[in-house]
Amino acid sequence: MSHYKTTLADEAATQALGKRLALHLRAGFSIYLHGDLGAGKTALARALLHAAGHQGHVKSPTYNLVEIYQVQLQGQDVKIMHFDLYRMTSPEEFLEAGFREEFNERTVCIIEWPEKAAGILPPADLHIFLRIAGHGREVELQALSDKGNECLAKLNFAPNL
Repeated sequence: MSHYKTTLADEAATQALGKRLALHLRAGFSIYLHGDLGAGKTALARALLHAAGHQGHVKSPTYNLVEIYQVQLQGQDVKIMHFDLYRMTSPEEFLEAGFREEFNERTVCIIEWPEKAAGILPPADLHIFLRIAGHGREVELQALSDKGNECLAKLNFAPNL
């Protein structure tokens, strides 16, 4: 497992990270976003989705549990599923909703609050931990698969993004 830690000085740095991630995503990839309320999970997902080519508004899926986006990644049509599991009361809700079937080689899954479906979710390729630090954020990225390691290696981190 490889990992990287840095500080995101402001929202522009969070957007830069989202843009870099989008460049290296491919179908079949899953990202789990961890952090307290207000840590920047949705802001990071929004930046990633816009950089992946989504032109419209990206809203938080807090009430719907999921928002679906069609984009082109590396010349391929890909569905991105943006989950927010904050309002789930049990991991079984994830299964009952049929969401597990979306984890496949045609879809990118971005999950906020993955701990709400602990034991039910398939393993992530990349875990991203965001923590409030003054006016910015501390971020740690942990790759947990070959795809995750490949993505992390390609990010070519610059100081403070």
